[in-house]
Amino acid sequence: MLVAAGVCRAEDVTVEEARRFAATKGEELLMSFQEPDLVERYRQLDALFMTYIDIDYVSRFVVGRYWPQMTAEQQKRYRDLFVRYGLAYYKTLPLDYAKKLTYEIKGAEKEGDFVNVATNVHVTLGTKNGKPEGQDVTLIFRLHKVGGIIKAVDVKVAESSLLLTYRGKFYEMIAQDDGEMEWFLEDLEILTSSIEHQLQENVSKQQNSLEIGAKKG
Repeated sequence: MLVAAGVCRAEDVTVEEARRFAATKGEELLMSFQEPDLVERYRQLDALFMTYIDIDYVSRFVVGRYWPQMTAEQQKRYRDLFVRYGLAYYKTLPLDYAKKLTYEIKGAEKEGDFVNVATNVHVTLGTKNGKPEGQDVTLIFRLHKVGGIIKAVDVKVAESSLLLTYRGKFYEMIAQDDGEMEWFLEDLEILTSSIEHQLQENVSKQQNSLEIGAKKG
């Protein structure tokens, strides 16, 4: 079981509660990626991220043993940066190419205070020879309850854990900075700002394209 030192113990969540959560919030997440207006898509994703991701758990887990090495001021800076990085990272996931998504719960399994809910997403990419063409993707949501609210601490996409991806990336950055947390925070700020800038460029390009289309119309 994934455990983050210093994080408060989660409340118990039942399998049925977790299944209902995954059925509704998981589908909301996937449908958000199909929203054609990037500003609206990002607004929807931001709301889901801030409400239904256990940011305290995830942010501490991904820096693991380095969390206690930070000062209180560095921990606050890091958490704020992590929120910005997380919000930016989720928006880069390549799900907006899909023409259609169908979503179903495949099963749920209790593991301590967590419930792992397996789901199947069928992605329709288009048609080939007059027939729908697509693929199936397995998503596994790892859920627990905090303050009476069910929240996700990890999502596995085809067995690839986003939580462990975060940790691998951050550990690599910290190692490159010789374990100096101040340098790590500076590099995380640069990385986050770069992703945010690219996302803003994407929004501007779409808005310009829509304006040009409207004028031609």
